[in-house]
Amino acid sequence: METYYNPADLASFSGDGVGALSPELWDKYMAYYGSVFEDGALTSREKSLIALAVAAAVQCPYCIDAYTNSCLQKGCGEDEIAEAFHVTNAIRGGAALAHGVQALKIIKDQEL
Repeated sequence: METYYNPADLASFSGDGVGALSPELWDKYMAYYGSVFEDGALTSREKSLIALAVAAAVQCPYCIDAYTNSCLQKGCGEDEIAEAFHVTNAIRGGAALAHGVQALKIIKDQEL
């Protein structure tokens, strides 16, 4: 079955791939990106787990691939990776329920 996602396409997330469309902006982005993922108040390991959870939230298969590998390379275990996905699910699910407030408001307005 053919899908949109092809792991081999991750190689095109590079200066020679998508970066070749605008090398100057690519270089600026990559400098920023690299700085963001350096150790700071959070370790690069913690940042990789956050990135994995965000990747799951925005449903980017390329980012999920990249950050799962990053987490594994930085010593994260399966249990930590699983928790990151459960945190994502809890927040996304909660956001969906919170949007129910809008429906409730309409229902209440219609009862007047």
